[in-house]
Amino acid sequence: MSFDYDLFVIGGGSGGVRAARLAASEAGARVGLAEEYRMGGTCVIRGCVPKKLMVFASGFAGAMQDARAYGWEVTTGGFDWTGFRTKLEAELSRLEGIYRTNLQKAGVEIFDSRATLADPHTVQLADGTRKTAKHVLIATGGRPFVPDFPGSEHVITSNEVFKLDALPGRVLIVGGGYIACEFACILNGLGVEVTQYYRGAQILRGFDEEARGHIAGAMQDNGIDLRLGTNVQRIDKTAEGLWVKSTDGHDAVYDAVLYATGRVPNTEGLGLAEAGVTLKGNGAVEVDAYSQSAIPSVYAVGDVTDRINLTPVAIREGAAFVETVFKGNPTKPDHDLVPGAVFTQPEFGTVGLSEEAARERGPIEVYATAFRPMQTGFAGREERVLMKLVVCAETRRVLGCHIVADGAGEMIQLAGIAIKMGATKEDFDRTVAVHPTMAEELVTMKAPVRTG
Repeated sequence: MSFDYDLFVIGGGSGGVRAARLAASEAGARVGLAEEYRMGGTCVIRGCVPKKLMVFASGFAGAMQDARAYGWEVTTGGFDWTGFRTKLEAELSRLEGIYRTNLQKAGVEIFDSRATLADPHTVQLADGTRKTAKHVLIATGGRPFVPDFPGSEHVITSNEVFKLDALPGRVLIVGGGYIACEFACILNGLGVEVTQYYRGAQILRGFDEEARGHIAGAMQDNGIDLRLGTNVQRIDKTAEGLWVKSTDGHDAVYDAVLYATGRVPNTEGLGLAEAGVTLKGNGAVEVDAYSQSAIPSVYAVGDVTDRINLTPVAIREGAAFVETVFKGNPTKPDHDLVPGAVFTQPEFGTVGLSEEAARERGPIEVYATAFRPMQTGFAGREERVLMKLVVCAETRRVLGCHIVADGAGEMIQLAGIAIKMGATKEDFDRTVAVHPTMAEELVTMKAPVRTG
């Protein structure tokens, strides 16, 4: 059978773009790609990149306060949100252009259109045009989830926060995951009065308990009104703003309410189930270890599969798909020991098992220390950093590393290499410390603080 393309990719995010580009440039495949919004997907347009730039912006207020403690004469005004947003949008457009150019250079045919799956080998574009392909890759990512409740139509999500005409004076953030916590810290750093509701007992569910508590305390010390065990009952729009009735009786008015209560895979209306693709209960595409769906010709990578929802993982999955399907080299994406960072203030870097998860697998030793770092301590700040290693008591391998500190995201990348290689606690111990740094504590902790 003759097809228009060897591969058609639905979705122009990091995973889909990487797969399309490699299939075309390295495997010589005829590739088409459809993206209905902007090239680059969530990460580039409304996720990692703009968020990290906002993280940088939000950190300057504290940095300028520290500068005074170090002897600098510093005069500051207010934060110019409009100026920052204009420059931010220009940067995102620049990056979007790079994604598009790289696809075109590789020979990928781009369709600026929504695309749906008509059958296992046919994709239909928004104008009704149909394209056939030997293989179809679903890479449509995810979207923010907002529960249905009275007044839910008044809330915004992480998609809209980058496009606000003005920063709110008072904001309520609902959620306890990394997106909610990151935006609580960002907006707090930009001078917004921030309240955060989370219905659970502690933020950052699924991460190491000790690190979670450390971050929650730091957020509160920095001025965020964190209310645990609390949820929204209803929201009414009034002349003064958005009136929020809460489950803890702390009813208040806010200028904006940002919901960050999780994300769901973008599969609605794509025709996947109708074509025979199996979907999980949350709408994610069910795939095997090689990213293949129940339909042999249809694959999926990235957040739409709800495996590990991180941009670098989606990129690895896209590359593994090309190795498997177009290079004859069956390759499973490696989802083990993936380092990650949460860009709260301070940052949280983590790789491997939490203390709780490791304890369920067998006897462990925990090495941890919390201390005031030199730089901020000199400036008179009371914040403390956390360094933690979780070690298997039998093999001595380091099972997990958790860092809460400025620059933790940079540190955990390097620690992740050692842990991925199977480093033991003794490997850490015999590594000479870099002094004076915060990270030297990772190689100087000699006695465990807990065993079991």
